Amino acid sequence: MRSHPAATLLELLETQTQSLGERPLYTFLEDGGDDAVLSYAGLDLRARRIGAALQALARAGERAVLLYPPGLEYVAGFFGCLYAGLVAVPAYPPDPMRLERTLPRLRAIIRDARASVVLTTSFIQEMGEGLFEGAPELAALRWVATDALPEGTEAGWRRPEPSWDTLAFLQYTSGSTGDPKGVQLSHGNLLHNLGLISHAFQVRSDSVGVIWLPPYHDMGLIGGILQPLYAGFPVALMSPLAFLRRPRFWLESLSRFGGTISGGPCFAFDLCVRKVPPAEREGLDLRRWELAFCGAEPIRPEVMTRFSESFAPVGFQREALYPCYGLAEGTLIASGGRKGEGVLTRTWDAQALERNEALAVEDGPGARPLVGCGQTLPEQTLLVVDPETRRACPPERVGRSGSPVPAWPTATGSGPRRARLRSGRDWRIRTAAPGSCGRETWAC
Repeated sequence: MRSHPAATLLELLETQTQSLGERPLYTFLEDGGDDAVLSYAGLDLRARRIGAALQALARAGERAVLLYPPGLEYVAGFFGCLYAGLVAVPAYPPDPMRLERTLPRLRAIIRDARASVVLTTSFIQEMGEGLFEGAPELAALRWVATDALPEGTEAGWRRPEPSWDTLAFLQYTSGSTGDPKGVQLSHGNLLHNLGLISHAFQVRSDSVGVIWLPPYHDMGLIGGILQPLYAGFPVALMSPLAFLRRPRFWLESLSRFGGTISGGPCFAFDLCVRKVPPAEREGLDLRRWELAFCGAEPIRPEVMTRFSESFAPVGFQREALYPCYGLAEGTLIASGGRKGEGVLTRTWDAQALERNEALAVEDGPGARPLVGCGQTLPEQTLLVVDPETRRACPPERVGRSGSPVPAWPTATGSGPRRARLRSGRDWRIRTAAPGSCGRETWAC
């Protein structure tokens, strides 16, 4: 497996800027509005400007929460943290209409991360002042509106010296079933996983990404933003709300840019089938879409079939579907199939699965179809572990996933702790269960 020679994300951006300069890297799309474009050199400049501003008010290693809507300012703020030597904490602004749910999540992240800085836009900074009465700890943080920094600030930038082991950012879970849990991701964790994604997706310099996934989510940030930088290909980004409001916008953008790599959770493919009727599929051109990754939630085989059949008339090839399995605790990707093979489905005894047994059966009553999520990727090991004994499961058993470092990072202070197997090696244990049969991973 080929890997990039850079040892850190900072070095990665510097190296790519030297090679690719003013080539467009990120294009942010507004449905019905103008595109915004950021080149490699433009991102490097913005990162140095933000980095210099942060170095003037914070020490290296402090944690900075990113409170941006999806867009290029989010990307610049993330790299500004790295250029300052700070640890980025991706988050999203609390919804004014749902403060009772979204504000506690933000407060929990700030508390767990021990954040001291907030990066945001001028508009959100003004809005945030209205939250201080209900959340006084927000007022104690140092707020920086990165879109208001004057030109020339970058002249004061001092290049930090991060290493492979230096912490880059904290990835938090959704917190839908409790307080958000954080995972520490080093530059090395990220570069290793980005190499795995490049290998699995077989990316090329002429690849084109089209991504609607949230930038504060591991799939959106690592797979949608960092992977194009790593592999040197352009990507069109859009807000997830734009996709949810009008799913055809995603498909239109794939057609317009000739997107070759895109995807999302299973619900996204289902939404396109339901919300883009046959008459509205006319005019789309999905012939260049060669890898449609699907993960982040259970993959329903009937949805994959419906999507393939529905969009075959506009050029979509069913072999482009790429089920994969990943999780924040493992940086991102953990297993994936071979590009071009499409969806592998097998039926299992549903009652046996409830007993943590993987018993393949013919289709019929009591059978449950599952989609294969590929095999373990090179340079890492994926185990299926018994959650009680923390030992590797024998064949044809259902357990929980575990993998060794370097691919798998560590947890934050009050977040999930690293589990220790009796073999004496450190492993990350996931809380949801994938099953395994042979060399294929089956998410259930």
